[in-house]
Amino acid sequence: MNKNDQDFLVQKIRTQYTEKEHTGLDELKELDIKVKRPANVCAYIFGSIGAIIMGAGMSLVMTDIAETVGIANPMLYGIVIGLVGMFMAIINYPVYKGILSARRKKYADRIIALSDKIMKN
Repeated sequence: MNKNDQDFLVQKIRTQYTEKEHTGLDELKELDIKVKRPANVCAYIFGSIGAIIMGAGMSLVMTDIAETVGIANPMLYGIVIGLVGMFMAIINYPVYKGILSARRKKYADRIIALSDKIMKN
């Protein structure tokens, strides 16, 4: 191992143990995450629930689970349950955009001010 490789490795290990300076860019990244995370979490959960409900409706129609449960007309119930799940999956994106838009409006002033401050320096 030559001297340059050794110095690079030492510097790399050393940076793991030194205190990192909190910059404006770090704060800007944190604010961006704070804006997007609730919308993403809601979209994942709401979309997953919609898909599960739609799958449950399809299962009622396509399998003999209805007989086991004791449902007399599984076609009607399966279609209705499947449509509810499909409706949830369809409105998932507009709900996501609405939450994201509201969060962007809430934090826009702070993000713009901080980004202007970072770009001027």
